[in-house]
Amino acid sequence: MSRFARALECNRREWLRLAAAGVAVSTPAGWMRALADETAKSPQRKRSCILLWMNGGPSQMDTFDLKPGHANGGPFKAIETTAPGLRVSEHLPKLAQMADRLALVRSMSTKEGDHGRATYFLRTGYAPQGQVQYPSLGSLVAKELADEEAELPGFVSIGPFRFFNQAAYGPGFLGHAFAPLIIGENGAARVARPGTDAVDARLRVQDLEPPDGVDRRRADARLGLLEPMNTGFIDNHPGLPAQSHRTAFERAVRFMRSDDVKAFRLDDEPARLRDAYGRNPFGQGCLLARRLVERGVPFVEVTLGNVDGQPGVGWDTHAQNFESVRQLSGVLDAGWSTLMKDLAGRGLLDTTTIVWMGEFGRTPKINSNAGRDHFPNAWTAVLAGGGVSGGQAIGRTSPDGMSVADRPVSVPDFIATVCLALGIDPRTQNVSNVGRPIRIADPAAKPLKEALA
Repeated sequence: MSRFARALECNRREWLRLAAAGVAVSTPAGWMRALADETAKSPQRKRSCILLWMNGGPSQMDTFDLKPGHANGGPFKAIETTAPGLRVSEHLPKLAQMADRLALVRSMSTKEGDHGRATYFLRTGYAPQGQVQYPSLGSLVAKELADEEAELPGFVSIGPFRFFNQAAYGPGFLGHAFAPLIIGENGAARVARPGTDAVDARLRVQDLEPPDGVDRRRADARLGLLEPMNTGFIDNHPGLPAQSHRTAFERAVRFMRSDDVKAFRLDDEPARLRDAYGRNPFGQGCLLARRLVERGVPFVEVTLGNVDGQPGVGWDTHAQNFESVRQLSGVLDAGWSTLMKDLAGRGLLDTTTIVWMGEFGRTPKINSNAGRDHFPNAWTAVLAGGGVSGGQAIGRTSPDGMSVADRPVSVPDFIATVCLALGIDPRTQNVSNVGRPIRIADPAAKPLKEALA
């Protein structure tokens, strides 16, 4: 039994002993405080996180919570997995073979059905309101887990689609020091250098190398001239904005000079492995995520949006849902399953928590365009890898998929669970831009203790 499991059992026994003795333990709050304290103090639970963001809101009914035989079910078949009794879509066969590492949270429930608001809610843990600029999950994790002396950023976002809500991808009140390095935004292709394919060009960091005709010595000399100008500006304009600019500048220079930038050179990898991930932005983004985690980056997100020839925006399948989801699932299955195998083969899966989610789910009822619409009432998110107790489904929806039948899970509950899997205390407070301390997860959050390994 692990140290964490022993502590968990001891805390449970202590709670029961106190309750039997009549001591006031009327709510699980004390239990959750003990759980958070033990998790956060355990050094072996310091982890990295890879967020697989499904832009547009994926259909739970056609991925991880199928309803075969019901009118709402659609044409996809459910297949058995390596976890007894756990079934997933026939179009996710490789992930089905890794279900022992997956925890399917089938009872997510919110009230946010607008893309912009829901994107913000899921990515920050708080609904947009008032003047508070909430930071994204990646920025929060970077603040807690990143090494200040690291040469790579603590948060890297690969292929994001920020049109729905740009603030949902930012560092909010944490400041620019915890902003993401954004690569391949909106899947926009860049001009490929000779010998570089279009996908590799999308995933290259812009302006990482000096312009043509400027060698490293000359570039360093120019940076040396700029330094006293920056210092003079900060002396005359003290405050957070100027200091944040300087911090970002210094980190960018350190990054450019680092040997770790080799992480972005995917052509170092064997062709067979790259083929297994999938020669597409998401698959190669997953490969890049592994290379970054391997070098100590604590948070990497990879967005799966459109695939070639697919109409609409990613998983926002108001029309032709089944063909779109079939294509998207093929890309997802190859990239995600290979990522887990690759991490496991390098001894990294047990220290890397993988989160799969979008902003909401899709309606169980199929519309007149063979599509599914926005549905925040009852949908699925998935946890996998390090810190996660896999091989299970948490929560249950009704036979028609229209409502949560058991174990409703809120966004704060889910965010708090991710934090605990990463060894982060979700009660940690940061001072907001309005001067008010705000916890990483809403104080009302109830982590899913059964999801934690």
